[in-house]
Amino acid sequence: MSLGTKFRLLTVILISICSLLLLPTVSVKATEPVATNIRVGTHSEKTRFVIDVSDNIEFRIFALSDPYRIVIDLPQMVWRLPVDVIQRNLVGKRSLISNFRYGYFRPGLSRIVLDMKKPTRIKSAFIITPAADKNYRLVVDLVKTTRKLFLTSIRKSKSKKSKKVVNKIRLGRVINLNNQLPAAAPILKKRTNDEIPKNRATVGATKPVIVIDPGHGGIDPGSTSGRVFEKHITLAAAKVIGSHLKTLGRYKVFLTRRNDKFIRLRKRISIAKVRGANLFISLHADAIKNQRIRGLSVYTLSEKASDKEAADLARKENKADVIAGVDLSTESPVVSDILIDLRQRNTMNESSKFAVGLVRHIRKVTKILSNAHRFAGFAVLKSPDVPSILIEMGFLSNRVDEKALLNPSYRAHLARSIGKAVDDYFSRN
Repeated sequence: MSLGTKFRLLTVILISICSLLLLPTVSVKATEPVATNIRVGTHSEKTRFVIDVSDNIEFRIFALSDPYRIVIDLPQMVWRLPVDVIQRNLVGKRSLISNFRYGYFRPGLSRIVLDMKKPTRIKSAFIITPAADKNYRLVVDLVKTTRKLFLTSIRKSKSKKSKKVVNKIRLGRVINLNNQLPAAAPILKKRTNDEIPKNRATVGATKPVIVIDPGHGGIDPGSTSGRVFEKHITLAAAKVIGSHLKTLGRYKVFLTRRNDKFIRLRKRISIAKVRGANLFISLHADAIKNQRIRGLSVYTLSEKASDKEAADLARKENKADVIAGVDLSTESPVVSDILIDLRQRNTMNESSKFAVGLVRHIRKVTKILSNAHRFAGFAVLKSPDVPSILIEMGFLSNRVDEKALLNPSYRAHLARSIGKAVDDYFSRN
């Protein structure tokens, strides 16, 4: 190697070292706590709920009534639990717990909600320091109590709310629970452009605005087949449908959520309102005991359901806030008791027009239920001035429907059919 070549090589090395020294220091965020297991133990005098966690976390625990629930608030967590963690812990007639769920609640906060069979008192809650090669354990002991004492304890808890020390909850990224999806399911990339605009008047000034609502999310997983959660299916479908509508170039499209987070029912309506929506489309996928039933259906608002199944489905979906452990006792019943005035009657008519056209297009690409346009009192459809529909895309309890909903090609066909129905609707309006 010549002297000139050596000199040039040495110069390149020195410049590289100087460049590295001039780079700004990057701070690395501490990793989030990881939950690795949950166990429920039943004893003669108590039910014990145990969570294995990687860190010595802080927590807050409280009770809610009607239905009876125990809520455990935690820092934002990574959930690496066994897939069957709920099923294998819901055993034993003596257990006070009838069901439980876990997940993201809001930025920096994860939540576990325990459904209780009867009024329950929190006897104790504490962290056990791990021995060698073990995790920390958050232990909650629950015992039976009377309804009167249960309600008294809730009232006392609320009265002390202002004096309560706020737990230190770490802020962090949104955790995608896609590790619970089967391999065939799409991995959804995180996007964060769902901020609500400050000036509603500028939104949709030239193009109709469509708001797509992926049902459920975060701590509210929705229905499940045991292999996949409804909240993941709805989000995957919403992103495909939203992308297709945007490529048409004729609409402004927004999603109520773009990641795995919980959004209250009233908030979903509020997002559509603030966005200046001309059309609201809520996406869902049901699961029922009869695994042979399959097919898509479209719902519009009516306080009188079109059949018993529609009424049962609406009651189940309208419990989303209860499922997530939200205290509704101090809320005015804005969503459930909206007066159906003349303006909303007109909105309901517009919703039905779109639903009829949508069924006509969708039946060409997928199986639909008989009487596919149905009516029920879904809370998310109760906006008085935004035409709204709810699509039950199929049944996760049916293997054929589940396989289709996990298939990107099928979701693309669904998106194109919805796009055609949207075009027809706005060409007439």
